[in-house]
Amino acid sequence: MEKPRIRQVEVFPIEHQEQTLVCLRDPSGMAPEPVMLGMGAYFLITLFDGSHNLADLQAAFTKRYGEALPAGKIEELIAALDNNYFLDSPKFAERVSQVREEFDRNPERPAIHAGLCYESDPAKARDEIRRFLEPPAGPGTVATSAGGKALSGLIAPHIDPRRGGPAYAHAYAELVRREPPELVVILGTSHYAMGPELFTATRKNYATPLGTLETDRGFVERLAARYAAGDLFGDEMLHRSEHSIEFQALFMAWALGARGYTVVPILVSSFHEMVAAGVAPAGDRRVGDFLDALRAELAADGRRALIVAGVDFAHVGKKFGDEFSVDDGVVEWVRRDDLALIETITRGDPDGFFADISKDRDRRRICGMAPIYTQLELLRGRPGRLLKYDIALEPQTGSAVTFASLAIE
Repeated sequence: MEKPRIRQVEVFPIEHQEQTLVCLRDPSGMAPEPVMLGMGAYFLITLFDGSHNLADLQAAFTKRYGEALPAGKIEELIAALDNNYFLDSPKFAERVSQVREEFDRNPERPAIHAGLCYESDPAKARDEIRRFLEPPAGPGTVATSAGGKALSGLIAPHIDPRRGGPAYAHAYAELVRREPPELVVILGTSHYAMGPELFTATRKNYATPLGTLETDRGFVERLAARYAAGDLFGDEMLHRSEHSIEFQALFMAWALGARGYTVVPILVSSFHEMVAAGVAPAGDRRVGDFLDALRAELAADGRRALIVAGVDFAHVGKKFGDEFSVDDGVVEWVRRDDLALIETITRGDPDGFFADISKDRDRRRICGMAPIYTQLELLRGRPGRLLKYDIALEPQTGSAVTFASLAIE
C-alpha cells in the first residue's frame, strides 16, 4: 500500500507494565480484535492519512526520533493493520461487503455481544441478572406483575452490563412492577454513524439469550413512510454492532419475556452540530419531522406505549481526549453537573436539558444526549424519578463514564 489511510477508530492510551501503549479499537466491529501499539508506531499511524508514502513516513520518523527506520518495518506495520481491517483499503472494502451481505440475509439481529459483555447461556444470563438485583447496589428482589400504573418512559444505561448491572436492574425492576407495555420504542445511542441520517430503524427482530423480541415491522414501515426528512433504513447496518439497543433487549426480555408486545428499535445519531450552533434540535428539519412522524404514528396506533432511551451520561478523562486523569475532584464536578442535568429530565423539560448541555458545549460528552432529548420531546412535561446514578472508573486510562436509570410516568 503506497499511501496508507487509517480508518476512523477509537484510540486511547493504556498503562501496561509501566509502559504507555496505545490501543486501537473499532467500535463498529468490522475489525474484530483491538490492536496495541508502541508510541513510535502510533506516531506513524497519525500520518496514515492517504497522502504520505513510505519515504515521507521514514523522514517524519527520523525527524521525530533522531534515528532511521527501515522501510520494511513500516511495511510490516501497514500489513498488520490491513490484515486486521484497520486501514481503508480493498481488503477492508471486501470485509464490509461480506458483512453487509450476511446482515441483509439474516431476518434477525443476532445478540453479538452475548458471551462477551453478558452470559450467552439463558440460565447463566438469568443468574447474572439476579446478581445485579442484589442489594445494596441493586434494587432487591421484585415481584412480577405487581400491577402499578404503566410507565411512559424509561432511561437505562448502555454501558457494559458487568460494569453497570445494578443500574440496569433498577430500571428494569421498575418495569416489572408496572402494567406492561404493548409497544416499546427503543431509542438507542448510535456511536458509529458517519452519514447524514440522524435516525436509523431496522425491520429485524432483536435476538437475546432469553428470547427474540419481535420488531413491529408494520409500525416501522408506516413511520418510515411518514418521515419525509430522511431515510430510516439508509444506515440500517449500524444496528449490526451497536450495543445500546442490544443491552435493552436483553433486560427487556428478562423483565417482560419475549411475547405480548412488539418493539421499534431506532438508533439516534449525534446532535452535536446543534450544540455547536446553539440551535435546539427540534428546530432542525430532520429532528422536527421525525418527532412529528413518531407522535402521529403513536397516536394512530393507540396501544399502550413505552419509550426507552438506552444512554450513558458523562465521558471524561484521557481516554476521551481530556488532558487530565479522573481524580476525586473530577468525580465531584461530574456528579454535581450530572445530577443538575438529571433534575431537568425529571421535570420533563427538553429545552432545559438542551440548554444545560449547550452552556459548556457538552464538556462532559453526554453520549446519550440525542436519544434523551428525543424522548423528552415525545414525553414533554411528564415527571420523572431518578432510580440509580453511578460512575464507572477506569484507572488504567485515567477515565470515567457515568450513567443513570430513571422512570418517567
